[in-house]
Amino acid sequence: MRINWNIFKGVLLLGLVVFLYAFSSHKNNRRPVSKIAVQFTGSENVYITSEMVNKLLIQNQEELYNLPKDNLDLKEMERLLELDDMIKSAQVYLTVNGEVRAKVEQRRPIARVQSGSIFYIDEDGLDMPLSPQHSARVPLVTGEVEKDQLEAVYRMALKIDTDSFLKTYVTEIHQNETGSISLRMRVLDFEIIVGRLDRLDEKMKNLKAFYQKAKKDKMLDIYKSVNLQFKNQVVCTKK
Repeated sequence: MRINWNIFKGVLLLGLVVFLYAFSSHKNNRRPVSKIAVQFTGSENVYITSEMVNKLLIQNQEELYNLPKDNLDLKEMERLLELDDMIKSAQVYLTVNGEVRAKVEQRRPIARVQSGSIFYIDEDGLDMPLSPQHSARVPLVTGEVEKDQLEAVYRMALKIDTDSFLKTYVTEIHQNETGSISLRMRVLDFEIIVGRLDRLDEKMKNLKAFYQKAKKDKMLDIYKSVNLQFKNQVVCTKK
């Protein structure tokens, strides 16, 4: 039987390539971790630092820099990072040169509660602790507020956060014992009574119209309260 040397050489070469690839891959996987690199996505404000993320990874993966890459549980590392109060989501992966890279999305606060306990409300409506790294410039929430009953103040805070006029001027959200909401604005010395949050878009539209008219007439300083609870009108009380 004649041997087709071209086929034989081809099979031999293919086997050699597969062997070298497997050997190289095994050797690469046994290399220890060389570096940890952290990238933050989303919010520009840093409520947790790269050093803090590094510490979390090292604490939860003993002797991280001495471990072979194939011993790392990347999904578990992501899960442990996401347990941190400042982290919304995390993605951990390896590079070919042995770097562990973590993409971290921080939680973003939209209001700060100061009522008995002090904490942030984040953009998802969850309570969030203060950060020693950065203080967020967000409206203050006062009055009767409990961590397990944030629905109304969260809805009001989210409305402020997504509206350029309200975000510029509103500095405080107050919730009384009945659940009624009122607001305070920057510089101006009057209370804005929102009440329950029904017809909220209409109420905020009326507030903007009132503000522009009163500002034009130079009458913003004469009121002690502005009541938005009545349909199609704004009821003001003078000082």
